[in-house]
Amino acid sequence: MKVSSLKSFAVASFSLFMILFSNVSLANDDQHGDQGHAATEEKKGFDANKVIFDHVLDAHEYHFLDIPGENGHSKPVTLPLPVILYSPQRGFDVFMSSKFEHGHAIHNGYKLVDGKVIAVDAAGAKDESVKVFDISLTRNVVQMLVALIVLVWIMTSVAKKYKKGIGVKKAPTGLQNAVEPVITFVRDEVAKPNLGHRYTKFLPLLLTIFFFILINNIFGLIPGSANVTGNIAFTAVLGVISFLVIIFSANKHFWSHIFNPPVPGFVKPIMVLVEFLSIFTKPFALIIRLFANMLAGHIIIICLISLIFIFGGLKAAIGWGFSPISIGFSVFIFLIEILVAFIQAFIFTNLTAVFIGQAIEETHHDGEHHDLPDDAVII
Repeated sequence: MKVSSLKSFAVASFSLFMILFSNVSLANDDQHGDQGHAATEEKKGFDANKVIFDHVLDAHEYHFLDIPGENGHSKPVTLPLPVILYSPQRGFDVFMSSKFEHGHAIHNGYKLVDGKVIAVDAAGAKDESVKVFDISLTRNVVQMLVALIVLVWIMTSVAKKYKKGIGVKKAPTGLQNAVEPVITFVRDEVAKPNLGHRYTKFLPLLLTIFFFILINNIFGLIPGSANVTGNIAFTAVLGVISFLVIIFSANKHFWSHIFNPPVPGFVKPIMVLVEFLSIFTKPFALIIRLFANMLAGHIIIICLISLIFIFGGLKAAIGWGFSPISIGFSVFIFLIEILVAFIQAFIFTNLTAVFIGQAIEETHHDGEHHDLPDDAVII
């Protein structure tokens, strides 16, 4: 709750600053006329919106920094990625994103505009007659592949040690010490309480979801990397996977409760609609929760850093004076985001287990007691 309040306060503060600065800029424009407007544009230099969206959105390259060059032009330092295009009219085309020269050049009849590849004609205008399917290895895709490789490497290296008896006949070593408590935690605190004796069937899925989200969350905190879990497409795929598992694991009791809820007859039509919609709202909640939390943290950090340059645009001394405050708050939020990375992985995994548990729950009858030893005393 405190984290949410802090994020809301930070976003509100940034919005207030932006409004104030916008008003100051407009007043200067009105006072100095066209020449003042040109000077303001030349002095502005820093575009906070561009910086924010360039970081949180997908791209065909990794952008790290800009090196100031001659005549006020900066040279971006990037890592280009493969561009893979298919057009029914032109066929397949594969090349590196550096060919676009950051959107300033046309290559093989294609151009990069606002992060999207479009087909152009000989004059450089968009060619509406050419349909383009972009199946490129964007930075989100590359980072997911890297996260997958890291996940497989961690689990296979730990499994090899267990096969050798390390961690079974003697104490675990190395990476096992970090991974084993997490696996035990997911098993004992997530799988068993929500799934009962059938937890072993779904434990591999829950562990995969937890570690995959966690690794991508942590990778997203590295400067210059992609915020994969802050992409709605990524969380949507995870939500769809959870939805399919819930649907295909559901038993007769679950579907009976959906289409024949135990309520009075005159309320039943309304409750059937509500229960049916709940099938879809559960995965939707998973999708939005992970996406919003991971996206918000990154935006807040970038906004706090951007305040240095916004203040600096007004006066250099103000920018330097505000730098320690901005950096201090950014580091504080960054440390919170490390905690949030673990929390959101846990919440997504736990809610998935809860929803699966509801789908496979058996009918309970009065007087029945499950999973109790023969000599147990009922009070």
